Amino acid sequence: MKAQVLSLDGMKEKEIELPKCFEEEVRKDIIKKAFESEISTLRTPYGSFEFAGKLVSASGKIKHRRRKWKTAYGKGISRVPRKIFSRRGTQFRWAGAFASGTVGGREAHPPKPSKDWSRKINKKERIKAIRSAIAATGDASNVASRYKTIKGKSLNLPIVIDSKINEIKKTKEIKEIISSILNKISSSVIDIALRENKKVRAGKGKNRNRKYKISKGVLIVSSKEIKSGEGLSGLGVDFVTINKLNLRYLAPSGVPGRLTIYTEDAINEMKNMEKLK
Repeated sequence: MKAQVLSLDGMKEKEIELPKCFEEEVRKDIIKKAFESEISTLRTPYGSFEFAGKLVSASGKIKHRRRKWKTAYGKGISRVPRKIFSRRGTQFRWAGAFASGTVGGREAHPPKPSKDWSRKINKKERIKAIRSAIAATGDASNVASRYKTIKGKSLNLPIVIDSKINEIKKTKEIKEIISSILNKISSSVIDIALRENKKVRAGKGKNRNRKYKISKGVLIVSSKEIKSGEGLSGLGVDFVTINKLNLRYLAPSGVPGRLTIYTEDAINEMKNMEKLK
């Protein structure tokens, strides 16, 4: 399988042989499973304070035994741990404490920070998912199904550009290059690529710090850091090096077919990687 290498002006320079992973079958089920496994490791453990509701000095389970000190014999009360406030002879003024059914007591079954939230997945399945997600970036039907505005458009994928983009220092120049390249592919792609289709969310989410809905912009995959990489996030463009490539970049929300631009050196490096070649 071959792809065209485009110059920074969007003109065809040459053809390049793609690694075998671009010919992989797109398994959406495995991609979804691997994505959920990947984001599960990012979940922060949480739980209540270990001694919450247990710091009170309440005696243990109250017994109902005759002629026994500090018992509730004849009182008709439950066997709940109790805190003594005062006493008069053998009579006590106490209140329930420590137990989960009492005021200020511990929670019955609180969330525990020791819980493991991660979901396990086989190594071969994870590699298969990454290969499938890469193949989906080079399949026009998968990309079109992810972005509704470009359905029915004929796209020449995958998009491979000259590695000279790594040396550009100004974000403005990067934006112009991306716009010129994608404009020759399809004019409807630009709004998606640069996240210019920001919409106000419908519903209560507007009041909960998530007012806008923004589609994931274009992803640039390179073999080394782009000098203007920090400014790309302001455009809504994600940048990742080939050694850090994962499903959070390739298939956001577990849906394959993200609009992706590869540099020529990234493609060459993928041919040398054991799990991708």
